[in-house]
Amino acid sequence: MSSAQSTSISEYRLAPVVMARFVGAYLVLLALLLLGTTVAAVTFEWSLDVLVALLGLGILGLIGLSWWLRSKLVVVRLTSSGYRVRMVRAAGVSEAPWSDVEDAVAAAPRDIECVILRLRDGRSTTIPVELVAGDKDDLARDIRDRLRGATR
Repeated sequence: MSSAQSTSISEYRLAPVVMARFVGAYLVLLALLLLGTTVAAVTFEWSLDVLVALLGLGILGLIGLSWWLRSKLVVVRLTSSGYRVRMVRAAGVSEAPWSDVEDAVAAAPRDIECVILRLRDGRSTTIPVELVAGDKDDLARDIRDRLRGATR
C-alpha cells in the first residue's frame, strides 16, 4: 500500500436501492399525514391553507432527506487507523482500529452477502455489501489492503 493510500479516507455511501426504500417510506408517511390532515380539515372546517403548508413542508423534507441520504450519509468509513460503520442494524462492533482486526472474511448469513471483520477479542463487525453503493469487490479489496497495511 502506498503512503498516499495509507493516509487516504475511503467513504462508502448508501446504495441507491436502499435510498429508494427510505424515500418511499417517507412518501408513504407523508401521504398518510396528508390524508389525516385532510380528514381533519374537512371535519373541523379548517382552511385548506393548512394542507398546502403541510405539503410544502413535506416536499422540503423530502428534498432534505434525499440530499442527506445521497451526499452526507456515509455507511462505511475506512481510514489508515481503523473503520466505522453506521446505519447498519446488527452490525456488531461499529468501529475499531485496524490493530484490533484479526481478519476479514466474506460470508452470506441468511443469504445476504457480507464482509465480516473478525476482531481479536472474538467480537465482529458485519457489513452487508448490498447496503453499500459501489462494487462489493472494491470494498473488500480496500478493507484487505488497509488491514495488510496495518499489520506491517
